[in-house]
Amino acid sequence: MRGVTEDLPLPGLPLLDDLMPWSTAPLRLGRSWIVAPDPRTLRARWDRLVAARGAEREELFRSSRARTPASSVAALPGQRTGTVRFSREAGRCPEPVRIAYRPFDEQWLLPDHRLIDTARPELWRVADGHQLFAVEQGYVPGAAGPALLVTAALPDGRSPAGRPGRIRPLFRRPGGAEPNLAPGLLPLLRGRYGSGVAAADLVAWAVAAGLPSPAGCRVPLPLDPEVWAAGVALGRELIEVQLRGARGGARPRLPGGRRPYVRAAVPDRPTGLAYDPEEEVLSVGEGRVSPVPAGAWEFEVGGARMIEQWFAHRTAPVEPGSLEAIGPRGWPREWSSELLELITVLALLAGRAPERAALTARAVRAGVTRDALREAGVLPVPDTARRPASVLDHQEEGPEGQFMLL
Repeated sequence: MRGVTEDLPLPGLPLLDDLMPWSTAPLRLGRSWIVAPDPRTLRARWDRLVAARGAEREELFRSSRARTPASSVAALPGQRTGTVRFSREAGRCPEPVRIAYRPFDEQWLLPDHRLIDTARPELWRVADGHQLFAVEQGYVPGAAGPALLVTAALPDGRSPAGRPGRIRPLFRRPGGAEPNLAPGLLPLLRGRYGSGVAAADLVAWAVAAGLPSPAGCRVPLPLDPEVWAAGVALGRELIEVQLRGARGGARPRLPGGRRPYVRAAVPDRPTGLAYDPEEEVLSVGEGRVSPVPAGAWEFEVGGARMIEQWFAHRTAPVEPGSLEAIGPRGWPREWSSELLELITVLALLAGRAPERAALTARAVRAGVTRDALREAGVLPVPDTARRPASVLDHQEEGPEGQFMLL
C-alpha cells in the first residue's frame, strides 16, 4: 500500500511486536540443497550424499561454521531423524516436510537438524494442525506489498530482498493453547469490539490493516467496532486465500472466465519469463499461460515480483556436480499446476488492495495509540511473554541418541 499513509502519524500506532510479543528471527538453512520444489529431488540428493565417503561427502555437504558432517546435534522436535554425526550417517532419507520458503512459495525441506545451521527448534515444538504463523516481512523503503503474510506451513521467514523479518506463531503451545498475545490485550479488545473476539481475529485484522514501517509492522486498532468487524472479515478472506486450502479452507479460485490455464505447454528448459499486459499472457519460455491479470504479474513483496521469484527458484543456474544440480530433468507437470495456483492467489489478493487501503486509512485516522495501550496496562509487555513457553511434557532426542527433557 505504497503512499496510503504518507501524511499520517505512524509512530503512534501499535507495533505487531506490541500485540504478538513472542517472535523468532528467520531460519538460517545454511545450504540450499536441503530445499527443493519436490520431495523426490531431496531423496535423490540424500542418497547421493550418503553414498559419498570422506572428502567427497565433506565437499558435497557444504560445511559452514555452524554445521559440518562432524557436528553433534539434537533432533528437531517432532521429527524422526538420526542424531549420530553425519559423517557416520548411512540410513534412509528422512521424510521431507512442506515449508513456506520465502513469500508465496511452498517447497520441501529435509527436516534434519544436522543439515540446518539455525532451525529455531522452538517453532518446531509448536508447529501442528492448530498453528498459524504470521510472517512479518522485512522493511524495504518505498517498496510495495503486504507487511504481513500468514501460513500454516512452518516458514523460513526470509524476505525477498534478504532483509530479516520476524516469525510470530499464533499460539505459544501445541494444540492451539495459550495465544501469543500481550497479557491483557484480549480482554481490552473484547471490551471494545465485543465478547466474541478471539486471537485469530487480531491476526486477521493485522493482515487486512497492517502497514510496513522501519520499526516493524504497524497495526492500527480502530475506535469504531464496525471498522474492526469489516477488517476482520476481510482479513479472514485474505488468510483463506494465502492458506490455499490448509486448515479445512477452500482452495482459491478466480471467477469463471478469469481462471488461468496453460494454453501452450511449458518446455523442459524454459529460458525466461515475459508478460503481455494487453493480451494478459504469461510466456514461460515457449509455454503460454492466460489469462494472467496484471495485478498478479505485478504483485510484489519487499520490492520483488513474486512470479519472477517463484520461477527463479526453479530455474536458476547451479554448479555442475553439486547436490543442487540434482533435480527434475524437465519441467514437471505439477510445477505448471503450482504456477496456476500462484497466479490465482496473487490475483485475488491484488484485487482486494483498494479495499485494504481504504480500511487502513480509516483505522489510522481514528485509532488506539500505543499510549492508550500503556494506560490500559497492556504495555510494556513483560519479558516472559517475549520468550517461548516451557514445554515439559515430552522427551526429545539429543546428540548421539541421548534424550533430554525440556
